[in-house]
Amino acid sequence: MMLLRRFLTVLALVLAPLAAAGGASAHQQKIAISTVSQNPRSGGIEIAHQVPVHDAEHVLRIQGSKNPDIVGSADSREAFAAYVTTRFMLEVDGTVVQPTYVGSEIIGGSLWVYQEVPAPVAGAPGRLRINSQILTNVWARQENRVNIGSGTNVATLIFHQGDAPAEAVLTR
Repeated sequence: MMLLRRFLTVLALVLAPLAAAGGASAHQQKIAISTVSQNPRSGGIEIAHQVPVHDAEHVLRIQGSKNPDIVGSADSREAFAAYVTTRFMLEVDGTVVQPTYVGSEIIGGSLWVYQEVPAPVAGAPGRLRINSQILTNVWARQENRVNIGSGTNVATLIFHQGDAPAEAVLTR
């Protein structure tokens, strides 16, 4: 019995650092998801970016913020939202557009950043050219998924550090 107890104690001491290391690396998810869809009422384009709070705070630390607090500080949320708007490129029917920042909110462990583009004069948008480089300047292994469309008609583009823009069609 004494030998079993000693074995379990040693095993716990060996495994504890491994569990702690695994937990620490699990915070940085290195994935952002953006959704680009058309608002059926206005014809405009709505963009929603979902980024893990921990990853967003890490970016703000790199940019010089001493104590970023995405959950508790509107200033931190706004600073990260400004960063997102510089790392997401959108071209609509051959014209580069700068989406308008609408706002942000925390849902679960993610910060959501919302943008929109008004309806084009000629009607609903069609061909999009997109490049999402959110967080790729921080982590080379960052993966950004951009879902285009809504409901059952969704196409997904995947971007990594240094990728060129990709094209998709936003259904009308």
